[in-house]
Amino acid sequence: MEYRAYYRKAAEKYLDSQSRSNQVRIIDAIDKFPDGDITKLKGRDGYRLTIGGFRVLFDLTDEVTEDGKMIIDIVAIGPRGDIYKK
Repeated sequence: MEYRAYYRKAAEKYLDSQSRSNQVRIIDAIDKFPDGDITKLKGRDGYRLTIGGFRVLFDLTDEVTEDGKMIIDIVAIGPRGDIYKK
């Protein structure tokens, strides 16, 4: 199954504040979904993708795009440790 990522405003804002090399690293890891270090979150809904010192929090939706891709809702992106305080 193929996936399409939709970024929430907070995730886009954090991504825009990063250096170009970090942006590319994070986007490449999201584009390679479902490969990577993905873990279901404990104590709250959603999943986590680990990219070095960064964490991407996301939800899988039941929705499918018109071209048959499953939707990933990127909730937040941030540094390890700080991301869970939101």
